[in-house]
Amino acid sequence: MEAHGSGRLLPRKRRKEDSNGEAEEGERPGKVSRCSVGLADPAPFSDELESDESTPYLRVSMEEAQKGTPPERPVRVYADGIFDVFHSGHARALMQAKGLFPNTYLIVGVCSDDLTHKFKGFTVMTEDERYDAVSHCRYVDEVVRNAPWTLTPEFLAEHRIDFVAHDDIPYSSAGSDDVYKHIKEAGMFAPTQRTEGISTSDIITRIVRNYDVYVRRNLQRGYTAKELNVSFINEKKYHLQERVDKVKRKVRDVEEKSKEFVQKVEEKSIDLIQKWEEKSREFIGNFLQMFGPEGALKHMLKEGRGRMLQAISPRQSPSSSPARERSPSPTFRLPFFSRTSPLHGVATTDPISEDEEDEE
Repeated sequence: MEAHGSGRLLPRKRRKEDSNGEAEEGERPGKVSRCSVGLADPAPFSDELESDESTPYLRVSMEEAQKGTPPERPVRVYADGIFDVFHSGHARALMQAKGLFPNTYLIVGVCSDDLTHKFKGFTVMTEDERYDAVSHCRYVDEVVRNAPWTLTPEFLAEHRIDFVAHDDIPYSSAGSDDVYKHIKEAGMFAPTQRTEGISTSDIITRIVRNYDVYVRRNLQRGYTAKELNVSFINEKKYHLQERVDKVKRKVRDVEEKSKEFVQKVEEKSIDLIQKWEEKSREFIGNFLQMFGPEGALKHMLKEGRGRMLQAISPRQSPSSSPARERSPSPTFRLPFFSRTSPLHGVATTDPISEDEEDEE
């Protein structure tokens, strides 16, 4: 009775776990144009609708349904299930049922808690919660509460059902090898496909497998140990585990921040070393350029000496010039420079020319 859907009609990105627990990814559909096709109100319940007794109940054939029926006579398709912990597999099953024919009116039957607990097992959600969840599915036109476990001709006639949609895997229950066997023999069965990787049992298995994680999660969110049916000792154990995990997370955060800090320091150190090396090379180059063997300082000293000598001794006219005679060089007398005559022993001061000074 549990309804399932398929990923065949509209490929979607889905994560599935294989036998090793590794996740696989399915296909993602292409983008479609944006439109607003949602409904403003949930689907009504069948016991709240007025019954239509004005026209007799006449089923349409499969050929007529596939060709398309008039707007006032849609093909009435029925799909039933438990719909516990309503998930995408349920929604996709109902989407397939809704899309079986061009003009489809989808009726969905939801079994009560009594029938479900008797023939299948305990449910997570109550029957009212499951009724409400199905009524808010966009593909559903009408919801039948307290649906029967096995479909009878009276039930089919009461709801004017043309076809019954379900996956074609034999569903053994209530002492029958297939509860839909008589529907298939009557030509009223419209098969759908199951959605692999998602079911209510799978979701419950995930929770049971990670029981401690979800108990700690709810304790963290304010639920009491009594509400979670957890003993006093286990409650303290979970709180202690939560504190330990917090410390581990803090230590991990500190380690990550420390690594980031060390990495930044290393990067800055490398930058500083590179800049220091560049500045050092630049300083050494400038020093050698100024004070080296062929540096600018030596040229400056030579140039300064040359200018001093040029200032002391003016440039002479060339001797080859016929127009002008060579004028005697001006004498430069130094008061402390004197020459003693060997004959008379008298100190005399003679003028010393620039040429003599150069020779000395």
